[in-house]
Amino acid sequence: MLALSLDMGGTHIGCAVVRDRAILASSSLASEGAGSLASLLPTIEQELRRLLAESHASASECEGLAMGLPSVVDVRTGQIHSNFKKYEDATQLDLAGWCRTTFGVPLRMENDARMALLGEQYAGAAQGFGNVVMITLGTGIGGAAMILGRLLRGAHAQAACLGGHLPINFQGRPCICGGIGCAEAEAGGWSIPGIVREWPGFAESALARLPHINFYSLFTAAADGDRVAIEVRQRCLEVWAADAVALVNAYDPEIVVMGGGVMNSASVIIPFVQDHVTKHAWGAWGKPQVRAAALGNRAALLGAVPLLEEVL
Repeated sequence: MLALSLDMGGTHIGCAVVRDRAILASSSLASEGAGSLASLLPTIEQELRRLLAESHASASECEGLAMGLPSVVDVRTGQIHSNFKKYEDATQLDLAGWCRTTFGVPLRMENDARMALLGEQYAGAAQGFGNVVMITLGTGIGGAAMILGRLLRGAHAQAACLGGHLPINFQGRPCICGGIGCAEAEAGGWSIPGIVREWPGFAESALARLPHINFYSLFTAAADGDRVAIEVRQRCLEVWAADAVALVNAYDPEIVVMGGGVMNSASVIIPFVQDHVTKHAWGAWGKPQVRAAALGNRAALLGAVPLLEEVL
């Protein structure tokens, strides 16, 4: 199958032309601060056409366009129910109409973590498993679950994809979703700068001299022995591990796959989360294995083919 694929991330948009398990051509567009998805559509169209030309393919050869969004999306109706304050105009746009008019192919939209799980189960770390939980660590914390080879969606399309909004600390930090102590609020990419700056001793930390604080700078400073960075990194590990246990207990997977940009530090993260899951998750049969995603930022893009093939 030949397909167009979009991964609408919080800071970048992944664009690709995909044939089965291979990405023929891909690129990344900056999206941070764009706000309006409508304003990005002409650029997205231009980039997909460029990638088609690079792949020596045409839109008419494609089975469709798959779009992963950081949103609650009902693939069965093509509706975006919530956008988590990203691409705030998306719920008002006729994206299916735009796709047919622009490329002459159908559009299938899904939550981006679900698309990433499809990609990992199709061509990555979860191949051969039909019961999977995925956690994506990035600007936010995404979640997805597959049971008996089928994505779990629920009555209102929000089952499992709110993994970052499980309450880890009921007396914790306010979350952008309106909750208190969500995993994202306690250890998400958007919340980390505030957490670090409020940490005791921040003024003396190497992190205080950086213009921007993110997971890369946090883990780098921790590896260099910075006390504040080590303590905040430990807090993140504990939050992610607790989130993993909650998802394991909820969805009973054989395997937990962890993805996102922070997994450049998988050698630190995976053993910690595995140990915590082994000690604390329910499982009379045993405990699921925790693995790093194998496809990196290609996971959601490669999820296009199984998403378009899925019989809804």
